Amino acid sequence: MRPFASLARVAGRGVIAAPLLILGASAVLAAVFLPRNEVPLETTSARPAILDAFRWPMPAWMPPPPVPDDITMTPDLVDLGRHLFYDARLSVDGQTACASCHQQELAFSDGRPVGVGAHGTIGHRNSPTLANVGYMPTLTWANPHFTTLEFQALVPLFGTEPVEMGMAGQEGALFTRLAADPYYADAFPAAFPERPAPDLYTITRALGAFQRTLISLNSPYDRATYYGEADAMSDAARRGQALFFDHRLECYHCHTGALISDNLQTARTPFPENAFHNTGLYNIGGTGAYPAGGLGLYEFTGVPSDMGRFRTPSLRNVAVTAPYMHDGSIATLEEVIRHYAAGGRTITDGPHAGAGHENPYRDSLIGGFEVSDAEIADLTAFLESLTDQDFLTDPAFADPWPDGHPASANRVMPLN
Repeated sequence: MRPFASLARVAGRGVIAAPLLILGASAVLAAVFLPRNEVPLETTSARPAILDAFRWPMPAWMPPPPVPDDITMTPDLVDLGRHLFYDARLSVDGQTACASCHQQELAFSDGRPVGVGAHGTIGHRNSPTLANVGYMPTLTWANPHFTTLEFQALVPLFGTEPVEMGMAGQEGALFTRLAADPYYADAFPAAFPERPAPDLYTITRALGAFQRTLISLNSPYDRATYYGEADAMSDAARRGQALFFDHRLECYHCHTGALISDNLQTARTPFPENAFHNTGLYNIGGTGAYPAGGLGLYEFTGVPSDMGRFRTPSLRNVAVTAPYMHDGSIATLEEVIRHYAAGGRTITDGPHAGAGHENPYRDSLIGGFEVSDAEIADLTAFLESLTDQDFLTDPAFADPWPDGHPASANRVMPLN
């Protein structure tokens, strides 16, 4: 059980206060972390219809994620979504599940530069972590139209460019396949009493419900900052924390708040906070161009200044989600820090050659800074302190299918 600690008690133990100020109103609700079976009812949701049915596994200082009005969170719905998430029968090759690009040990990322879909199809984007994905107002690296988990689920299931799960035109076969499974024969009616059969509505809403429960807020950083566990972070991590929130490096301008990102929405925020940035990753030929297939927000807006602008990822669990950037082109945290220290990446030769710090569309916040090797080590230690080991091993998020079950027998996982 986590010890209870007020914000005043935490501050009194000498914990750096800057992150608390940046968190804003959500941080002053309370600073207690309760086990799942002791979460106060009043913290579970803003909508009374949900309060009687589902209890969010939440620290009291963080509101729950928003839930669409046509969904009522229930344990049956979440359990159905977890089974679907790990079921490779949702793909055309019977080998690709949602979990094939989002593995729990990797904070629901996959360790690859870009995702790999059905029949080994190579994708265009790095598979982002799903930790706290319910709080993200935009659900891909750059497409501003994907604002709900239910809508976004249709893309990996039925998208064709690139193929991920490859079920376009196979909807009827998918519904028949799921309906024939004994688990689903009971699970769909339990989750949807008024709509008991597998269809696009029930499948996507169950997947969305499970993903909203992937809440990760119990890292050493959290325990030291909010719960009064002074020894949860190492001295190096504390020095790195001071650097991270220092004006000299400016990291916190884009990586801020509860998600350590400038993208956030909760059940209590009046509007979503969305932010996209060009970090000077490319500057092909000195024109500001990015490689084809990775143009960022520009691909959807056609506005030149949107070239290379991508959503700011959360840094929670970042130490286990390498490689980094939208295309997985940076391998380590040290390389990421050096990229920002240089104010952009310089590629000296090849088709992508160019000096990123001279990109005309580079965000003004990416100005570069001086940093020593020792400071890079401390920053890395701080970023490692954002790893929530409980989240990576929580059985509530793990594969529910028994060994040899048709849902998982042929499933390909990223760490295999």
